[in-house]
Amino acid sequence: MAKKSKELAVVNNFEVALINTNDLQDEMAGLTISFDRVKIPSGGSTAFEVPGDDPDSPDIVKEIVGVIVDHHPVNGYWQDKYAGGKQPPDCSSMDGITGYTRAGEMAQCAECPFNAWGSGDGNSKACKNMHRIYIQRSGESLPLLLTLPPTSIRNFSDYIVKRLLSKGRKSSTVITKISLRKEQSKDNIQYSQAQFAVSSELPEKIAKDIAARIPSIKAITRKIEVQTGDYDAPVEVKEEGEEEDLPF
Repeated sequence: MAKKSKELAVVNNFEVALINTNDLQDEMAGLTISFDRVKIPSGGSTAFEVPGDDPDSPDIVKEIVGVIVDHHPVNGYWQDKYAGGKQPPDCSSMDGITGYTRAGEMAQCAECPFNAWGSGDGNSKACKNMHRIYIQRSGESLPLLLTLPPTSIRNFSDYIVKRLLSKGRKSSTVITKISLRKEQSKDNIQYSQAQFAVSSELPEKIAKDIAARIPSIKAITRKIEVQTGDYDAPVEVKEEGEEEDLPF
């Protein structure tokens, strides 16, 4: 007897509460726009710390669930080791393709010696390759910013290609569930790796409403400069196939 294909449930109670981005840009003229940031934890923890009402007491959650309204690669190169504070990189890229130094000099990331394996401590890159995800949770006005370290990018790439694009879906038309799994490097260092799954599909009306807002959202998110807080990976692991170009 043939197995029936599983159909995704369509959620009807996802509340779109995005701020009018035109109003946001007008009100924030000359000011700095920031988003609540979520880090991949250290030591193999399987829970996220999500900023809540009390800045000194973040919410501890096992999963982050919402709609991905933007995602893109970023690179950051720091010549000196992190010494505390919000230290801007000496060179950064907002698309993983073209980098700019603090002096405004331009370089192609693919040709940069600091973006080659072994340029760091012999088993890593001096330039840190990351991927930002902006995920909109139900009922909230602004998305959370989750920055993936290299050890989680392959999982996200597989999710986008195999679970979404290959099935005719886009990241903005489904509710994504992000969880954590404990992994261990060849050097026996435990680290946390992000996992991605489709939770449910959005009703067509809500998906269209979100899609209409995405260009104005990207006009803001793509201007958030790279800073030290983007990269806080406790271990660098060269995943199999990681040197290949990702399909996005």
